[in-house]
Amino acid sequence: MQLGVIGLGRMGQIVAGRSLEAGHDVVAFDLDEAAVATAADAGAQPADSIADLVDRLGEERRLWLMVPAGAAVDATLEELETHLEAEDIVVDGGNSHFEETLRRAEACPAAYLDCGTSGGPASAEEGFSLMIGGPEWAYDELTPVFDAVATGPDGHARMGPEGSGHYVKMVHNGIEYALMQAYGEGFELLYEGRYDLDLEAVAGVWNNGAVIRSWLLELCEEAFREEGTDLGDVADRVEGGSTGTWTVQEGLEQDVPLPLIYTALAERFGSRADERFSRRLANRVRYGFGRHHVPRKE
Repeated sequence: MQLGVIGLGRMGQIVAGRSLEAGHDVVAFDLDEAAVATAADAGAQPADSIADLVDRLGEERRLWLMVPAGAAVDATLEELETHLEAEDIVVDGGNSHFEETLRRAEACPAAYLDCGTSGGPASAEEGFSLMIGGPEWAYDELTPVFDAVATGPDGHARMGPEGSGHYVKMVHNGIEYALMQAYGEGFELLYEGRYDLDLEAVAGVWNNGAVIRSWLLELCEEAFREEGTDLGDVADRVEGGSTGTWTVQEGLEQDVPLPLIYTALAERFGSRADERFSRRLANRVRYGFGRHHVPRKE
């Protein structure tokens, strides 16, 4: 299959690279010429503009957008609009708000698939988890690409109509906030508690058969191994918050109580004032899965 990839940051490069490895033809574009060159080195056909990318695709255009959520998505779609027809397919793989996705899907001349993407840059080798919303025929058509970009056929599914993919990903991130908060608080008690513990060893044992084993716990183990039990100079500042805020807002609108997710979100905002070990661990764990910048103490 021929796939156009627009947006070649860390995640976009993975989409392009995994598609190429699976034997698909990729045409790639980014405003950063160096990013385009990187994709070309991996085997993609470089494009010097969105119009050039569209011209290089066949009659049935399949495009994957991996641009930052917000204005960049709208600007890209606006530039694409005159080139698209009803049989074309656009995948929005970013962390867009589901209501924005509904607006874009309604305005887009092509079939619109919203693709919630989990796994972060750390999943380049294993593949992503993809939560996809939009027309069933478009999902079916792009299944070979989703198989390539995800962990395989079990790593993706159609959630429902337009908006549902980003909706499920939003809630996924809210759960992620709460899980990170729970691990952080538990390890904070161990760190401040009665015994002088090797927290890497604790996490390692828990990751081997314990009820609470998980990838996030593996990233806690990695953090203690690389930073030390006291987390070294990792700062008490947890960035992010948009998807958690959206989740809490949706809970309020649907009259669904989300006390754990709300508390975790509040802790993120609180990390910009007070200092806690649990938030320092959350700061470092975010690097583990998303390769996010780790603020450190000065």
